[in-house]
Amino acid sequence: MTLLGKHILLGVTGGIAAYKAAVLLRLLQKAGAEVSVAMTKSAQDFVGSLTFCALSGKSVWTDERLENNEKNMAHIDLSRNADAILIAPCSANFMAKITHG
Repeated sequence: MTLLGKHILLGVTGGIAAYKAAVLLRLLQKAGAEVSVAMTKSAQDFVGSLTFCALSGKSVWTDERLENNEKNMAHIDLSRNADAILIAPCSANFMAKITHG
């Protein structure tokens, strides 16, 4: 399967499986995708954002970075530029927030 030219937004939520998202990032890149990473604060407790920065070659989107963005619309721009958004791992807490808005 090729993802050549596709832009994937990888959302990493908190949980012990967060370290597996680094492996997933590499697999997506190997398939040809350009990957940006957004992490919850809880995810950063398990894996540092520097890990994903080093693997992706891009700055990682965190709550702090989104809040300090000049345009205050970075979260919208981030999703608009993505061909797909993948949340992995997707914690039960995050699923509940998506479900209930």
